Amino acid sequence: MILIQKIELPVPGIDQMRAEARSQGYNFLETLVEEWQSGENCFNAPGEILCGHFHQGQLVAVGGLNIDPFLPVQDPPQTGRIRRMYVMEAWRNQGIGRALMQTLIKEAQKCFQQVRLRAENVQAARLYESLGFVPIASPSATHILRFE
Repeated sequence: MILIQKIELPVPGIDQMRAEARSQGYNFLETLVEEWQSGENCFNAPGEILCGHFHQGQLVAVGGLNIDPFLPVQDPPQTGRIRRMYVMEAWRNQGIGRALMQTLIKEAQKCFQQVRLRAENVQAARLYESLGFVPIASPSATHILRFE
């Protein structure tokens, strides 16, 4: 069983993860840490959560759920957004990304009618589509999963 747990930054391993992501051309983990430190996004609004998976005390996968910031504000919020998903390269293709996504989807179903995301690459898109996400034509998202 792959343990996915709620996390709060900083955690051991986040700096190594940021460096790896940066070397692969992904800057969204920099944004994750900067926004957490500034208080701009701590995944603490109703329905929001930041999760991770650890190996020997080091973070090897991370992903979060926010109220979708790219849509007009609704009361109550109806659309969540999965963000900042990253699995360390050495840990890919072992089911960790799938387990993390399943946890975030389960959390999203508690508060939202749908969840959106942006797939950063073909492999990510394949994972998301295998979990029921469908491609959409939107400037702010590539995929959506409706719970209705």
